[in-house]
Amino acid sequence: MEIEVKDKSGALTGKKVNLPESVFGVEPNDHAIYLDVKQYLAQQRQGTHKSKERAEIAGSTKKIKKQKGTGTARAGSIKSPVFRGGGRVFGPRPRNYDFKLNKKLKKVARRSALSYKASDSSISVLENFSMDNPKTKDFASLIKGLELEGKKTLFVLGENNKNVFLSSRNIQKANVTTVDSLNTYDIVNADNLIVFEDSIEKLSNI
Repeated sequence: MEIEVKDKSGALTGKKVNLPESVFGVEPNDHAIYLDVKQYLAQQRQGTHKSKERAEIAGSTKKIKKQKGTGTARAGSIKSPVFRGGGRVFGPRPRNYDFKLNKKLKKVARRSALSYKASDSSISVLENFSMDNPKTKDFASLIKGLELEGKKTLFVLGENNKNVFLSSRNIQKANVTTVDSLNTYDIVNADNLIVFEDSIEKLSNI
């Protein structure tokens, strides 16, 4: 798949690059995408939820009324869940929501998501450039030149670039990542994918 390269002002440079068919032209596997996104979202959960059960409530253990002759149900503890202020029945406990997925399945999911973006013409290749200092204004100008204002955009770098990352932090709907950190959720969640020229080769091994 051949695609034209743009510069940071959004103009065409006249250069073209080939996106590998093994990554951007596969038959998408929807179930693999679903599982990978589900695992990613599960990993974001803290799992620190907790409520007190009857054994953890502070209160007297004295029998609160006699067993028989009251005309109501028997009751042995004020900490019973049937009373206000008592413990909760089967309340949430701290847990880890993560689950295992095979590396091959995650690889299929990433390539399926990239193939969807390629088929929707939502991928652009950007000429490599460097930023001497982190500057949000320059990054905002880049987004404006690419006509991506107000759209969820994922920038994929070949290697970590601190200045580019810092420049994008205060811009809503702009996300910067590297090929090594690219995941299915970020790809699916973005409206547009901006791939830097030096990351094409690395993406062939994703």
